[in-house]
Amino acid sequence: MTPPAGRYPEEPSPACGGGLGGGGSADPHPGPPPRAGEGEALVTLRGVGKRFASGTEALSGIDLSIGTGEFVSLLGPSGCGKSTLLRLVAGLAEPSGGRVEWMAGARPRIGFVFQDATLMPWASALDNVRLPLRLAALPRAEQQALAAAALADVGLAGFERAYPRELSGGMRMRVSLARALVTRPELLLMDEPFAALDELTRNRLNDDLLALWSARGGATTVVFVTHSVFESVYLSSRILVMSARPGRIAEELAIAAPAPRPPGFRTSAGYAAMCRAASEALERAMAGPARQALDRAMADRS
Repeated sequence: MTPPAGRYPEEPSPACGGGLGGGGSADPHPGPPPRAGEGEALVTLRGVGKRFASGTEALSGIDLSIGTGEFVSLLGPSGCGKSTLLRLVAGLAEPSGGRVEWMAGARPRIGFVFQDATLMPWASALDNVRLPLRLAALPRAEQQALAAAALADVGLAGFERAYPRELSGGMRMRVSLARALVTRPELLLMDEPFAALDELTRNRLNDDLLALWSARGGATTVVFVTHSVFESVYLSSRILVMSARPGRIAEELAIAAPAPRPPGFRTSAGYAAMCRAASEALERAMAGPARQALDRAMADRS
């Protein structure tokens, strides 16, 4: 079920750090060109950096565009700024330099799934999922119908009255995912949502997430943070590999595979080859610029 148009309050445009706008002068951060074969850029980051008050520089010189309908994973070592980058896109933090630009100048409706389920322990699954609808002041009956449909979409039909303490870790994360999807977001941001789950549950949720994304036919763009090479390859249409702090986009990999993934994909030679390529890219990113230059020089000679 799709919420009626115009029933949600518009979100303000994200603040732009660094005082780089206006004046009609040449753009000091032209940013990356549009990617061929993909939808129009939903969000573009131009020269984005983030330095915290403590002096820690988390991100530096981030230039990237994410097209409408993409499933993009941010892959990198711990502490490289992946979650910080996600928060900048969400508008939960402001960049110290550069800017974040949105298609048509307006931030789309955003859903956010955090590392923890972050459910209200005193509320049922249905009431947790309908929270954003209640904040948007939809009629109660409409809230309940949309929340129930969202729970059914993530495989939790029949658990509407269950409380978080009565659900497994995987089920609680499904409730969190349903809450993020209930407003039909144009952009879904996911910060390592399955990292704490066992392998079987994680694999099932990966399959379900891809099925939900594919069923929307490009209406939802996903940006997914992960430490897992295998998860990034399995889920993504594109992987952005980040270097160690201060985080930069070191490499990007296109993943040419059908979505949802066909049966047996995880054990296929093609999947293994793509995981190997992503793992090697991550090693280069962690080794630093000098190692990357040496690896490219050796590759050119071979």
